[in-house]
Order: sequence, then structure tokens, then C-alpha cells
Amino acid sequence: MASRAANRPEAPFSATRFTDVVRPTAAEITRHRPADPAATGLERLPGGKHWASPKIVVSPDPAWQAAYARLAALTQAALGDRVVALHHVGSTAVPDLPAKPVIDVDLVVAAPEDESAYVPDLERAGFRFHAREPEWHQHRLFKYREPFAHLHVFGPDCPEVIRHLLFRDWLIEHQEDRDRYAAAKREAASQHGGGQLYTDLKEPTVREIYERAFRSRGLL
Repeated sequence: MASRAANRPEAPFSATRFTDVVRPTAAEITRHRPADPAATGLERLPGGKHWASPKIVVSPDPAWQAAYARLAALTQAALGDRVVALHHVGSTAVPDLPAKPVIDVDLVVAAPEDESAYVPDLERAGFRFHAREPEWHQHRLFKYREPFAHLHVFGPDCPEVIRHLLFRDWLIEHQEDRDRYAAAKREAASQHGGGQLYTDLKEPTVREIYERAFRSRGLL
């Protein structure tokens, strides 16, 4: 996993990981998240319920990197050595990519299902516990108000974290796919500002890009 340092950019994710470890497998990494929330055991919680995510796709903002650094420092201060890794993921982590102004952060902890080990401290730091998905890599989702952020909690060697890093780095390295994804995001936002429909509308483009990234690293 990447360095814990919050004040410098991460190095690109290394493809050598796939030949160095047994878990996760290529099949786990290339498996897409089920569209049906019932398949992930999705449970929405009261915390953060009324913190609606921004719905407008905006031009790239260099301030997003600094916003991530603030959130990473806040998370590190709240949890200390319980932070296994922190990553800036999602569209705001890709320079020159239009995005909704939501900072996506992947937080890796030893055991996401052990909520008592991290939920109270994150909530004291200002994060709101929004949802849990026990059937999808024990995913937990928190929201933060300013800067608006989604904090995704996963466990060590989680295939979803690897997927996020692969997708981020592929977009950084490949302008054509970056432009293709930007167009898909703007089109989806123009038809529906947010929610699951926005995600569904851009999903075909996302999967095409993932397939190219997976094949380039020998996963398919």
C-alpha cells in the first residue's frame, strides 16, 4: 500500500504486486460491484443521511489535492497507528479530470467489521457514518462536510482498493481514456445529477476502461 504521508503525491500503483502475492486473486480484482444493493448487504445509517453529495460535474480544481491532504491528516490524527493505509482515489485524484467536488478517500484498517476500533474516533473527528456493506469487502462509508468527502473503509489486501488505484493511475497515464471518462461523466450528470442513475449511466464507460487496465496488467 502507499505511504501514509499526507502531504506528497502517491507513487503510481505497482503492477508487480500481482505476481508477488497470492491474495487477492485476479478474479477478485476484476469482479465488479453488484448493482443490486441487496447483494452487498447495504445498510444506510442515520449519520450523514442529509449530507447530500454535490450533483454537478465541475472543471478540475488543483485545490482537491490539498483538500485530500487535510482529510488524510485528520484521519491519521484520529486513528494513529490504526491507519494501515490512506489513498486519494476517484476523479478528484486525477489531474485534469472534471469531477463532482467530492474527495474520495480509501482508508485501510486491520478489520473493518470491528467498528468499535475506529468509528467513535472518526465521528469525534467530524466524520459521519453513512453506510455499511458487509457483503462487499466489509465496506463502510463515512461522509465529511467541508471539504465534502466520502471516506471508504476497507481491510488489508482488499481487491476494491487495488481496483481504485488501478483505475486512478490508468486515467492519469492515458489521456484518451481520461477524456472518454470525462465525456461520460458530463453526459450522465446532464441526464441525472446524482444517485444510482448517474452511476449506472457512466458504468459502461467505466467497465471499458477497467478492461483495458486489467488486460494491460495481465489480469484478464
